[in-house]
Amino acid sequence: MVVIRDTPEYDRFSMEIESIGFFRCAEVHRYDAARQPAASQNNSGTIELKPGRNFEQALSHLEGFSHVWLLFQFHKNDHWKPMVRPPRGNHKVGVFASRTPYRPNSIGMSCVRLGAIRGLRIDVHDHDLLDGTPILDIKPYIPYADSVPEASSGWLDDTVGAEYAIEQSATFQRHIAWLKERDVGCIEAFLVQQLSFEPSNSEKKRVRHLEADSWEIAYRTWRVVFTLDETEMRITLQSVHSGYSDADLADPNDPHNDKEIHRAFVNDYPAVY
Repeated sequence: MVVIRDTPEYDRFSMEIESIGFFRCAEVHRYDAARQPAASQNNSGTIELKPGRNFEQALSHLEGFSHVWLLFQFHKNDHWKPMVRPPRGNHKVGVFASRTPYRPNSIGMSCVRLGAIRGLRIDVHDHDLLDGTPILDIKPYIPYADSVPEASSGWLDDTVGAEYAIEQSATFQRHIAWLKERDVGCIEAFLVQQLSFEPSNSEKKRVRHLEADSWEIAYRTWRVVFTLDETEMRITLQSVHSGYSDADLADPNDPHNDKEIHRAFVNDYPAVY
């Protein structure tokens, strides 16, 4: 239900909006979310619409569209900022000139690829949402109305930098396969988003220089070692290791509830240490 209150003294509306459903996906933390759907690394999620609202009929004929717009709430944000520092560029811009989640009304909008529709469950791909995101509305993407090929990108036109190619060593591939088998599955997409542009920018990323061309980036309690070739514009992901020390792993206190998997990883890959 939407309640609109007219307040003539301020010449504006006040709205209360009830979500139509929630989004379910593997991405849980803010840093798991793609910067934009186009950078999502082919991830998938499911919209679960609320029952008893006649939404089954509301979905009629939607299956013929390849993409849809999702309007949603940035549910992990409780404040907004008039000026923000975007992921690209080294200067602040106004919130209305950005896609930041820190908005006055916490409303997000994303164009995602439509998958199967199964009753009140709608599968989508290439998204930039987080698990538990409240969905406010669904609209079809219409190319002739929504695509503007000649559109300019404002301040972004001056900040588009060269993209680094990202490769994986055999060791990294073994490590990441081990983690995926144990449902630690967002690291690869995170690395692509963080390292494709400005990979050594420690002001924006949790990276640190180790030695020579070797660097380390943090993902939650995990650490990834990579090498940086500035001449070839190439990143090589070398290995994954635990962010816990031996003393940390020996301590029974486990605030992140993940030490068991770290101990198993250290046991299987002791050479990393």
